[in-house]
Amino acid sequence: MTQTIINMIDHTLLKADATREDILKIVHEAKEYLFASVCVNPTWVKTAAELLADTPEVKVCTVIGFPLGASTSETKAFETKNAIENGADEVDMVINIAALKDQEDELVERDIRAVVEAAKDKALVKVIIETCLLTNEEKVRACELAVKAGADFVKTSTGFSTGGATTEDIRLMRQIVGPNIGVKASGGVRSREDAVAMVEAGATRIGASSGVSIAKGERSNSTY
Repeated sequence: MTQTIINMIDHTLLKADATREDILKIVHEAKEYLFASVCVNPTWVKTAAELLADTPEVKVCTVIGFPLGASTSETKAFETKNAIENGADEVDMVINIAALKDQEDELVERDIRAVVEAAKDKALVKVIIETCLLTNEEKVRACELAVKAGADFVKTSTGFSTGGATTEDIRLMRQIVGPNIGVKASGGVRSREDAVAMVEAGATRIGASSGVSIAKGERSNSTY
């Protein structure tokens, strides 16, 4: 495992029953391995930011409109501003999946843009399109809308739906967004081999709760 891939990992813990002790553990691991970020639910952003104040290499990432994407745009914008006030450096927002399927592309773009504008100059925005629920045509439109709305990344999955990242989806997403937008593979990346395959397909960030296993060259049984 190259250090470069380790540095691409968003070390993730988004379970509803995650305790303070669990958060302390993943932050400690992120410091040890110098992962790209820790990705935690909004309620833990302030805690993570305080714990990582002495490790600027590791960013604080959180989720917006998670995991369904069915919050209003105004709610997502408020969540984003609140997360940034609490110390978030990166936000991973879920698109309005139903609107995409209803071909309400302007609504989807406005929804993404609301988060992008709330985060402007303060935090990176990653757009979760939930690939497992989309056709290829919908994946293409979602990526195009994310780019139009000014997002920094497109991301495959929440890890809470019917499936996670695939190399086929990563290749498609990279093809659509081009070389200048990040692509994050998340959901089901459990080993070194999985991570390498995603990066080779075009991913520039890996979302996983299995960061330590990946770094050690082991395979995790984690579902995210």
